Amino acid sequence: MYRPVLDSVAGSIFLTALVAMLPLVTLFVLLGVLRISAWKAALVSLLVSILVAILAYSMPAGQAIMAGAEGAAFGFFPILWIVINAIWLYNMTVVTGHFDVLRRSFAKVSDDQRIQAVIIAFCFGALLEALAGFGTPVAITSVMLIALGFRPMKAAVVALVANTAPVAFGALAVPITTLATVTGLPEHTLSQMVGRQTPLLGIFVPMALVYIIDRGRGVRATLPATLTVGISFAIAQFATSNYLSTQLTDIVASLVGAASVVLLLRFWRPAAPYVETEEPAVARAHVSRRAAEHEAGLISGTPAAHAGGSDHPIGAGTGTAQELAERDRGHVDTTSDVFKAYAPYLIIIAIFSLSQLPGIKDALAAPGTQFKWPGLDLQTPSGKPSTLPTFKFGWLNAAGTLMLIAGLVTIPVIGISLSKAFRAYLDTYRQLAAAIVTVMAVLGLAYVMNASGQTATLGTWMAGAGAIFAIISPILGWLGVAVTGSDTSSNSLFGALQVSAAAKTGLDPILMAAANSSGGVLGKMISPQNLAIAAAAVGLSGREGDIFRKVVGWSVGFLVFMCVLVYLQSTPVLSWMVP
Repeated sequence: MYRPVLDSVAGSIFLTALVAMLPLVTLFVLLGVLRISAWKAALVSLLVSILVAILAYSMPAGQAIMAGAEGAAFGFFPILWIVINAIWLYNMTVVTGHFDVLRRSFAKVSDDQRIQAVIIAFCFGALLEALAGFGTPVAITSVMLIALGFRPMKAAVVALVANTAPVAFGALAVPITTLATVTGLPEHTLSQMVGRQTPLLGIFVPMALVYIIDRGRGVRATLPATLTVGISFAIAQFATSNYLSTQLTDIVASLVGAASVVLLLRFWRPAAPYVETEEPAVARAHVSRRAAEHEAGLISGTPAAHAGGSDHPIGAGTGTAQELAERDRGHVDTTSDVFKAYAPYLIIIAIFSLSQLPGIKDALAAPGTQFKWPGLDLQTPSGKPSTLPTFKFGWLNAAGTLMLIAGLVTIPVIGISLSKAFRAYLDTYRQLAAAIVTVMAVLGLAYVMNASGQTATLGTWMAGAGAIFAIISPILGWLGVAVTGSDTSSNSLFGALQVSAAAKTGLDPILMAAANSSGGVLGKMISPQNLAIAAAAVGLSGREGDIFRKVVGWSVGFLVFMCVLVYLQSTPVLSWMVP
């Protein structure tokens, strides 16, 4: 039986915390400074976490390794399981050409790429986050932006930054329900508190997306649209989370946000539409090479036309704005074409909604099982049996399985043959190979840090800050998501610790627990697993470090905003916001 000692280095919690930081420091230095590929950085950092567990925490080597193995398995199921099946469904629409129809449909709403980015990355991405989560919005919306003429790097950055405000209520509010479970606090009260924090982010995120695309000039030119969608999203997210339903929060907010901006565009449009400039010569050379490969039968689909040395195996429907306009000139999509283009997403909404109905929900959960992970015999630092070795395998009600079912239902609807659908499925694994290794390694790292006590040491050290913990609390959630890539996992890691720290410092436990989730959403964009998914989706595998450097400033900037907000909510200035 292994029981972590949180001050195992010279009896000092501070020195032990410094040692516990080594895996995280290694990860971010390799990614952001040395520009090492995410999968390599993740594997090296996993090794460092195992060495720290063995050498600094005296954890048996076998248990440290098995903890990493369990984390890797959890990384594949349920996290990668949903990403893989979501990208497969998308790839099938590419093969059949229905994705081009969807792209043209979005383009008809507005010919301004700044507005298109807000609708797709923010609104549609929020809907995907609400239904699936776990990297799916980043993967799908980034490629949709490329299909509208965005360059791969910009598409990845926009998709990552957009995936913030909806995250706390993502995957049908699993992060909130998990937080309620580990803290023992009322789910609805936590939903109310988070719903009085993240909506304020939602107001500013659309402006941030436009700034990434077209700097200050673009922000000024599109202010009516970004304010409309941001405020509409924020009001809907607040109202739904506080008065209607925790699980429906992001679904309602995303649809209200999209409807508001579409309605606005009937009466107002930017004075000068923005489109990406022509790709550099190196990109055009790459396009020619990919076209030649396509003609030779080396790759499937129609030739990809984006920069960055893409290894994206399908990538149809992409190109510069000029190329897309030329290709679409005179093309008329029938009502049937448009219906089939939207059908996969309507099917996803229907299946995920049905899966939550009484009776059906229980039936889907029934075949699930759980078992103790072999070789792990753990206690918590307080001496209680750890729940970490319990691996839950709810194979039928898993979001990834529901996405797979949606894909199977989509096959006859969009008219793709079984052979092409199967080939697209295999291509999806090839496309996401590097991301799969990265996610499994990062989750292995998270499990080793959690099982050995490294995570608890860092949290306990931060909790010793006293009243100033109100500022640190969101940082703890941010750190948890940056490591695990999941607000759900971060809430599992630090939720109870936040409540314990609140009791010691005299702070409101509801506020501190909610701050963990709200701060965590800002770590999503710098999480190695999300960086790997974004890079793989847009064909920039190996350049995760470049993407990291472009998003880290936004992550830290929004985090500072959240820290100030939570601190003010802990004082009489904004304490009236705490339910």
